[in-house]
Amino acid sequence: MTDQLRNGYDVVVAGGGAAGLNGAMMLARSRRSVVVIDAGAPRNAPAKGVHGLLGREDMPPAELLERGRAEVRGYGGHVVTGEIATSARDGDGFVVTLADGRSVRARRLLVTTGLVDVLPAIPGLRERWGRDVLHCPYCHGWEVRDQAIGVLATSPMSVHQALLFRQLSADVTYFTHMSAGPDEEQAEQLEARGVRVVTGTVAALDVADDRLVGVRLADGTVIPRTALSVGPWMEARAGFLSGLGLRAVEHASGLGEHIPADPTGRTEADGVWVAGNVTDLAAQVGAAAAGGAVAGASINADLIAEETRRAVAALRHPFSGKSEARVAELVLGDRRHGL
Repeated sequence: MTDQLRNGYDVVVAGGGAAGLNGAMMLARSRRSVVVIDAGAPRNAPAKGVHGLLGREDMPPAELLERGRAEVRGYGGHVVTGEIATSARDGDGFVVTLADGRSVRARRLLVTTGLVDVLPAIPGLRERWGRDVLHCPYCHGWEVRDQAIGVLATSPMSVHQALLFRQLSADVTYFTHMSAGPDEEQAEQLEARGVRVVTGTVAALDVADDRLVGVRLADGTVIPRTALSVGPWMEARAGFLSGLGLRAVEHASGLGEHIPADPTGRTEADGVWVAGNVTDLAAQVGAAAAGGAVAGASINADLIAEETRRAVAALRHPFSGKSEARVAELVLGDRRHGL
């Protein structure tokens, strides 16, 4: 990514994942000047392949993004490496300042910076994340089918997670860890589906030959497992929006925080849209890209409405070109042509 920043654009897109690139492509195809500012830290970087995306199944995440960047550039959009530090109002637009001191002006903002997965402080867990420690059965479940799968209780959705993974393997163990454990109804569901419940705090993961082989409890007991599902707390990457009065709030699911928006991605801050995981915690790559496309189209429509209002106002102005021509016609008649 070598494009240089201009002084201003119709739209600055914060974040260069699927949502940001697809939004930028929609805007660039509408002949909008657009720049994607990408910090280069995609959430799915540890994954070997993208799943659930028609036509791009099992493609490495880095390859998908490189193709997306090339497509945006092909329509005249810019993609620039950088991390946004602050954003502020500037007249009827915005000024976005990067961590390296560069700044750029925009008429609209599309924020697609995603989220950060906050994992339990269990030794060895972070190192396995995206490999044999995972969270989404739709993103990674097929790859661990029929294996010995563990599910670590971390949220109100953990039992549901265990039941989802039970669809993929008959050998699923639910670790209560530091939770109160399943309630009576949940315990019955797990028993009915043959999911073993193990109480006690998980102390560490056992790894051999760079593969997960077991989950170690605080009392020293090791439960053999080759995959572990962990639901992380998800934090929106949105601190730079505070200058615009936008702050992340807890999601209704209880799984993390997000920036609320309407179905088009429009936020309560005028001129600011969001798409992807920064607003939709459950969005996979395909859904994030679709959200970016919807937001991009909505931004373009909003800009068109603004431009049309200005054009009508100029037309109606008493000293507009059309008005002056009409006055000349009424006062001078044919003499206005020198006849």
